[in-house]
Amino acid sequence: MTEHLAATGAPVHAIELDASLVRRLQHLTQQFPNMSVVPGDVLRANIAEIAGGRRVRVYGNLPYYITSPILHHLFTYADLIDEMHIVIQEEVAERLTAQPGSKSYGYLSVATQLYARPELVLRIPREAFSPPPEVGSALVTLRFPGERAKLGQADESKFLDFVKLCFAQKRKTLVNNLRSIAAPGVARAALEELNLRPDTRAEQLSPALLAALHKELESRPRS
Repeated sequence: MTEHLAATGAPVHAIELDASLVRRLQHLTQQFPNMSVVPGDVLRANIAEIAGGRRVRVYGNLPYYITSPILHHLFTYADLIDEMHIVIQEEVAERLTAQPGSKSYGYLSVATQLYARPELVLRIPREAFSPPPEVGSALVTLRFPGERAKLGQADESKFLDFVKLCFAQKRKTLVNNLRSIAAPGVARAALEELNLRPDTRAEQLSPALLAALHKELESRPRS
């Protein structure tokens, strides 16, 4: 994949932690002067510094066990990114692209859709890899920006903490999950203001509605 990208002539910065793969990538730079190798952990990579003032597209086969931390790290550079094209575990791909009311919809769906517009492009069978993984894989494209461009959240970190609380126990209603920040009566009144039932669960609400609920609760006394 890296070689194909480098062959386009565009600047390519390959971030790699594995020392043996770093050596292989550095060998490629002899053929492609537009390519550079950035040894190290992507979770600590300063994407803005690597980009050097350019807007970027991200391509990668993400390690399945740290997909979520990598996405959250990259989302902190969302203003620099046009698109991401990533191969991830199929189950996680379904969560990123899930819509309200579906079984896979949850915190990661909302967090992803806050920053980007995800699309599950291709399901990849286990047999496509050598050795084959134990799970299915999928190619997902994320196009930026996402819902945040419309919502104008002043404090995105605070909003995501709120979303995490909303989904803390998916079987419970929002009134129950939000008890630590809003008395039941306050939560019910906020839901009513948004024309939502008092027994509404987080999995039923779009990112926009969750943002509206967060704003409504922020404007009210907590008890």
